[in-house]
Amino acid sequence: MVGPGESGTAAGVRAQYEAYPYPPRDPADERKRLIIGSPSHLDELTHYCFAGRLERSRPLRVLFAGGGTGDGLIMLATQAKARGIALDLTYLDLSAAAAAIAEARAGVRGLSDIRFRTGSLLDVAALAPGPYDYIDCCGVLHHLPDPSAGLAALAAELAPRGAMGLMLYGALGRTGVYPVQAALKTLAAAETPARQVAIARRLLKDLPESNWLKRNPFLGDHLRGEDAALYDLLLHSRDRAYSVPEIAALLDGAGLRVAAFIEPVRYQPATWLSDAALIERTRALPPLAAAALAENLSGALKTHVFYAVRASAGDTVAKPGGPDTVPVWRDEDARALVRALGESRHLALDFDGHKVKLAVPDGAGALARLIDGRRHLGAMQGLLGLDWFALKARFDRLYGLLNPLNLMFLRC
Repeated sequence: MVGPGESGTAAGVRAQYEAYPYPPRDPADERKRLIIGSPSHLDELTHYCFAGRLERSRPLRVLFAGGGTGDGLIMLATQAKARGIALDLTYLDLSAAAAAIAEARAGVRGLSDIRFRTGSLLDVAALAPGPYDYIDCCGVLHHLPDPSAGLAALAAELAPRGAMGLMLYGALGRTGVYPVQAALKTLAAAETPARQVAIARRLLKDLPESNWLKRNPFLGDHLRGEDAALYDLLLHSRDRAYSVPEIAALLDGAGLRVAAFIEPVRYQPATWLSDAALIERTRALPPLAAAALAENLSGALKTHVFYAVRASAGDTVAKPGGPDTVPVWRDEDARALVRALGESRHLALDFDGHKVKLAVPDGAGALARLIDGRRHLGAMQGLLGLDWFALKARFDRLYGLLNPLNLMFLRC
């Protein structure tokens, strides 16, 4: 259904997600697994947006703006329920079909206290007014006719100390997408969605070896066999991609700034360089300039996941502090990582084909075995028989390895 004053392109976006809710999900799968990702992982957002400490005197007010089929919503609600953290959750999406899937997934998990709303996030003030402590807007703004207007509408509903978790397409990692989108508009624009998908599959088989999409190893949505994924990548009626400086400018226009990119290590130039003299030249760069350089060096960042806070906010990122600091693993089951830290002198990593070996600090294994999400550093000090300064130095080295990899957070 076309809303009042809705343009043809906006109607096309709505129709796409009614025909192909995205990402494609089967609610019954909630009985078998929980999809974990970023943004909106509970410990991750607490670490980067609220300095490691959530307000517990009242429910945290949360909006999923453009919540799709519900990945982030279900993840955060499930994690909060397991921890006994009260949330006041609202979901908003343009697509009734996507909302139905998200609501069914919540039902399977017994997550009953969620308000589901259908409509455009541009109308958030009327459909789902704030203020919100946290807003998730993942993969949505880049589909709006004016992303800055969409971000401004959300920022207006953000509490003074609130934060956002966002995902926008990355320009360099999506090399090849837009020429193929243009080709399919020429070949299939007047067809039904099903016919467009069929034509797109024929074109993918017939692309010459010189085509940039065919030569881009970092994109695979069109190869998974899912119609919704192919449509979203190559047949979308409206999307754009961003560089780090463009993200900074978009946020600045809404009075916001980046609190952290995820995973941080991908936005560090030293990740992509081995020449010590070149690395040294990057050390004095401001954070956004360093992130922009890392993006240009990598060339593989197909999405940008990041947390944003008000430009006037102080430092919202948790820092290793005193004995009451509690380190937590990102993944509930960190046994394989703990074993690797105890058995190896290096972690061997692969960032989109770029192989890196990171040194494991001395004593990492013994310290890692004590991290359970409840034990604070003071207790670890006693168990290891170290004085505070020795324990803190050892932990800082371990944290300096694992936090940039998005494997460890802090509760303060």
